[in-house]
Amino acid sequence: MTDRLPHEKGFHISWDQIHRDARALAWRLDGHGPDNGAWRAVVAITRGGMAPAMIVARELDIRTVDTISVKSYDHQDQSDAKVLKSPHPDIMGDGTGILIIDDLVDSGKTLELVRSLYPQAHFATVYAKPKGRPQVDTFITEVSQDTWIFFPWDMALQYVQPYRGTD
Repeated sequence: MTDRLPHEKGFHISWDQIHRDARALAWRLDGHGPDNGAWRAVVAITRGGMAPAMIVARELDIRTVDTISVKSYDHQDQSDAKVLKSPHPDIMGDGTGILIIDDLVDSGKTLELVRSLYPQAHFATVYAKPKGRPQVDTFITEVSQDTWIFFPWDMALQYVQPYRGTD
């Protein structure tokens, strides 16, 4: 256990980096769907999975895109995951041929809940932490469990004073 706050071991992701990593995720998934390599649809886990899902859908030319809204965080504190909005049932079935995309798997609770609903879906995240990694079928980058990832949609650009040389 560490006495560090979440921001003290941070991994800052820029818009360019998430775009590159989401494209890499698409390339890794390309040709691996159950229908002669094709995927039927992309489902983003909101909110963090929306940007990567959009990029994956674009790269793989998948036009059917939906969302599942799962809440598992209150600010920086994890809580029990619960579904707030489900994807359209006609799209989902048991999940066969569906790519379920999220930005990050942390504890795995969110993906565990969604996997229980759609056991045949393929689960992909851009980033994975060790505790949640068993819930992911495909990911791009693994980070340590104690790393807090700062995504660009959670950040704002602002001026920072230089360490030295200010008068």
